[in-house]
Amino acid sequence: MIFPGEVFANTADFDQGIRQLLPNYDEMLDAVARCLSPQSQRILDLGCGTGGLSMKVLKSCPTAQVVALDYSPRMLEFASDKLETAGYAPKQWTGIQADFGDWANHQLEIKDGFDACVSSLAIHHLTDEMKLKLFSRIRESLNPGGVFWNADPVLPESPALSEAYQSVREEWAAQQGASLAEIRAKTGKSTPYGYSNPDQLATLDAHLQMLKTAGFESVAVPWKYYGLAVFGGFVK
Repeated sequence: MIFPGEVFANTADFDQGIRQLLPNYDEMLDAVARCLSPQSQRILDLGCGTGGLSMKVLKSCPTAQVVALDYSPRMLEFASDKLETAGYAPKQWTGIQADFGDWANHQLEIKDGFDACVSSLAIHHLTDEMKLKLFSRIRESLNPGGVFWNADPVLPESPALSEAYQSVREEWAAQQGASLAEIRAKTGKSTPYGYSNPDQLATLDAHLQMLKTAGFESVAVPWKYYGLAVFGGFVK
């Protein structure tokens, strides 16, 4: 049994396996990093996993300090080792073992005043009610001019789109020299933990409406590839 978001039974399989499982994974994370101001000084990474997004963010924002949350001790340890090897931790990267659902509910104290908040492949494990709470908490934590970008799968709006998205993933896996069945054989069975559950997908439009309800003055979708999207909002 694994936590939602850990995906693979062996953490060491994550970085390669996720790139086989999700089309254009690196391009998706690059889109998040490119949409941040290079002058960003303080950035929150929610559900940092093995640290892939944190790495890309720090390359795009070389003077930033990243605060990274994840409730999985094994993922956080993996990320910490990776960032330390790259020369970022603990100087520019701080990992905190915590459930960002607690932060959304004001049960976890982290100093506000972030220039940006980012997340990848984590928020889709929350119910829609908790997504809205989290978006509101993110909005509250951002400085004027701050931004939030989330890279996540989205719910297909029709059965036809669902079939198309599945076909794209199968073709992508084949291009990587594997099949979805082979990749999924390395995954673990997740169990609910804290505020997170197995996939709780919402449509892209539903996400954008939640961001507006949470108080983001404007929203945008800088990247989308079939069932994967980067979306977020701006604070004036």
